[in-house]
Amino acid sequence: MAAVFREERGRLLAALVRRFGDLDLAEEVTSEAIEAALVHWPVDGVPPRPGAWLMTTARRKAVDRLRRDQALSTRLAILRVEADRADPSPPVGVDLPDERLQLFFTCAHPALAAEDRGALMLRFLAGLTTPEVARAFLVPRETMAKRLTRAKKKIHSARIPFRVPGADELPSRLPGVLQVLYSIFTEGYAASAGPSLQRLEVAEEAIRLARILRRLLPAEREVAGLLALMLLTHARRDARTGASGELLLLDEQDRALWDRAMISEGAELAAVALTGGPPGPYGVQAAVAALHDEAVDLASTDWAQIVALYDVLMALGPSPVVAVNRAAAVAMRDGEAAGLLLLDELAEEPLLRSYHPYFVARADLLQRLGRLDEAADAYRTALSLAGSEPERAHLRRRLA
Repeated sequence: MAAVFREERGRLLAALVRRFGDLDLAEEVTSEAIEAALVHWPVDGVPPRPGAWLMTTARRKAVDRLRRDQALSTRLAILRVEADRADPSPPVGVDLPDERLQLFFTCAHPALAAEDRGALMLRFLAGLTTPEVARAFLVPRETMAKRLTRAKKKIHSARIPFRVPGADELPSRLPGVLQVLYSIFTEGYAASAGPSLQRLEVAEEAIRLARILRRLLPAEREVAGLLALMLLTHARRDARTGASGELLLLDEQDRALWDRAMISEGAELAAVALTGGPPGPYGVQAAVAALHDEAVDLASTDWAQIVALYDVLMALGPSPVVAVNRAAAVAMRDGEAAGLLLLDELAEEPLLRSYHPYFVARADLLQRLGRLDEAADAYRTALSLAGSEPERAHLRRRLA
């Protein structure tokens, strides 16, 4: 039953939000419907259409609540609710309409604060509890509860619509949704703080949400590209740390531990993302990840192709972070001095002053060139900026 609830909760919540236009009400009656199922299903058995059963139960509970609360019923137009009740559930054998796509765009609306968007997605689309979302964002439970309350109030006060943008709006709004998902995944892939390098449950929730989005928008190639990038990166999860949780670099990892089924799926999606039109940034990044995953070791990686892909990324949207990654790839293709020259050209970029991978890359190249005092200085700067303890321990070892 837990798997059913996990799958149906997001769909149910989205459908109820669509019907009633109130996130709090939808959340409350969704929880009540699941609680009712926990009472009845062990006795009566799981119904043939569990989603329809949950929807019928939740809608009835919503109508009962609206009847008890006159102010709420007025605000949410009780007449429309009563009309809905005349047809309380879809016929057996008919799927519930999947309205999660509307909730994706509501949670990622540009009117919401950037730090609230990912929290809303994890809470209402992934179904994490408020304490779980708080752990995902490394903040106290009370802080996250206030953040979620603030975001819901903003949705109501700003009249943010629960709808999918029109065809003319989608190109400008979809990147925001993808960015939120990628930010969630990035926190799972490389934790910003804490005792562990990875937060696998966070990364896996991001992948699950990306799979849902892929099913809902099958024609959007950048959705396929983002899912591909996540899978191709997450495939290395078991090899990224040692027995004691220490960080292992790409050339130190046992590639036999990489998830080949996930790599195969990711590579197929990357091909989809790069076919049928100009490439997007997630598709190109997925292609880079695929080249890493296909190589038998670091030396045999196709660094020339990776540099070319970073050139494409820079053309799509110049970014200091992409430039750092490109410089590291150039160092592997053309030698440490060539890579270091490119990194030095980025020294005045404001964004990189707090970006510890820049200083790690610079320290590594300086060390390999024998410029040890400069390398030590760069490692110290990186250590002052690094977040998770495995990253910090790795930098302390390199500095020593």
